[in-house]
Amino acid sequence: MRSTRRCVLGLLITLLLTVVTPFVFAQAAHVRWDIVTVATGTPAPGGFASAFANDGSHITITGSGTFVAPAGGDGTSSATTGGGKWAVFAPGATTPSATGTYTVSGLVRWEEKGTFPALTDHAVGGLAILRVEFSDGSQGVLTVSCHAASGSEPTIFEGITISKSFVDYWNRQAPVAGVDANRTLFHIL
Repeated sequence: MRSTRRCVLGLLITLLLTVVTPFVFAQAAHVRWDIVTVATGTPAPGGFASAFANDGSHITITGSGTFVAPAGGDGTSSATTGGGKWAVFAPGATTPSATGTYTVSGLVRWEEKGTFPALTDHAVGGLAILRVEFSDGSQGVLTVSCHAASGSEPTIFEGITISKSFVDYWNRQAPVAGVDANRTLFHIL
């Protein structure tokens, strides 16, 4: 009887350690995001990216910042910094109809995917969804997506989408070879 109890107790402890240990040792991810320029040949903060609304109007933003993603990838976080500038353009316009700044107010979700072996600063691809507040009082959600270097999922897009108040700039402007725009990058800190 005692050996049966010890066996059951041993199995329970083993099961508990198997289930709980990954959560105990998981760490929050400290991540920097950037809309990058590649003018110098190496990605660096200071670029811009655009996305279009359903009517052909578009928004162009700059930006960078940091966030802390909870361990395991699930959950939100208010441990965020950063923001940038924005400009909204009417369909076909080359002069903005409104401009301002935005700040990141929270992390909605973070998913890391892929690495950049050629870069030595812990650069990774992935998807970050961030809550933002605009200088004109409106709010929205910024999606920063980085298609990592070769071997990444082809379903991951490169660039940004963003909502501002009731307008969703859902159609990202794809990067084009030879044009220094619409590129993003994440760094694990």
